[in-house]
Amino acid sequence: MGWAAAIREISVTVVRFCLIEGDGIGPEVSRATLRVLEAVSKRFGIGFEPVLCEAGDEAAKRRGSPLPEETLRKAKEIGIVLKGPVGETAGEVVTVLRRELGTYAAIRPAKTLPGVSPRCGKPLDVVIVRELLEGVYVQTEYVDVVSNSFAVALRVASARETERVARLAARIARGRRGIVSIIHKANVLHGTCGLFRDVAKRVLEEEGVVVEEYYVDAAAALLVRTPERFDVMLTPNLFGDILSDLAAELAGSLGLSPSANVGDKTGIFEPVHGAAFDIAGMGIANPTAMMLAAAMMLDWLGYRDAARAIEKAIEDALASGARTPDLGGNLKTMEFAEEVAKRIEAGNA
Repeated sequence: MGWAAAIREISVTVVRFCLIEGDGIGPEVSRATLRVLEAVSKRFGIGFEPVLCEAGDEAAKRRGSPLPEETLRKAKEIGIVLKGPVGETAGEVVTVLRRELGTYAAIRPAKTLPGVSPRCGKPLDVVIVRELLEGVYVQTEYVDVVSNSFAVALRVASARETERVARLAARIARGRRGIVSIIHKANVLHGTCGLFRDVAKRVLEEEGVVVEEYYVDAAAALLVRTPERFDVMLTPNLFGDILSDLAAELAGSLGLSPSANVGDKTGIFEPVHGAAFDIAGMGIANPTAMMLAAAMMLDWLGYRDAARAIEKAIEDALASGARTPDLGGNLKTMEFAEEVAKRIEAGNA
């Protein structure tokens, strides 16, 4: 993906991370991903030290909280989290982790992989950079408790958060086609979206990238019709949440998409898809998104050759016809992981 190009340099010799397996298929795709990281370790000599941490629905049942204090403490201490999908408590887990770790930007690449048919008939290759700590997701809502007939939500936008997420988008764009599209609704939301647009435009122009802007509804339509026009999309929190799922599905499947929530020194890396309880324990889950999330973790840390090896091994495996049932194949979760791992170990990726 190269999304983190020029953002960080290698600063660790052993990658220690908090591993949250999550719920449903989470433990299965986590094990598959650890197998791929084992292959990376053999080829590139990178040490990995996963620290198992509980979070999610099962943690809530066992510990009384979906995000136990011990897990939060370890996540803050280590600063790097590789997280599997979580069930009904997903919002309670990831929202707190983002806030406590100070991850201010969500990076969501949507790229059509070899052998996967894009939903809109055209391959996609776009990165959505989403502001992560503001908007309506500050979760400050007021309900009329007397009549229970209306509710009000507070939306927050600040120059500080907009500026730093815009600078990140610019750095990512310089490693790609050099175009950043600001997504907003400033024609209606003059204050919050207006501030986001104006600050982002100023910063991006300072950074020397090509700047475009689109209203969010038009951007959604254009993603379907002419996705090739977009390179990096810079969005407020809520708009990015919606558009990134749309882009992932258009690229081929939500189940193939990774994401990174990053701060200056912290990162949470996870698949976009859910816990898929209907197939949990069957050993047929597609681990691609979790593997690509691990690749994003390595890219962010500065191990770009290792990250690219994971990406290429997945691409080569898919191109050769190695696929899990959701993509029309018959490989089990760990069988697909072995196909990816052997390509990494052989140096073919």
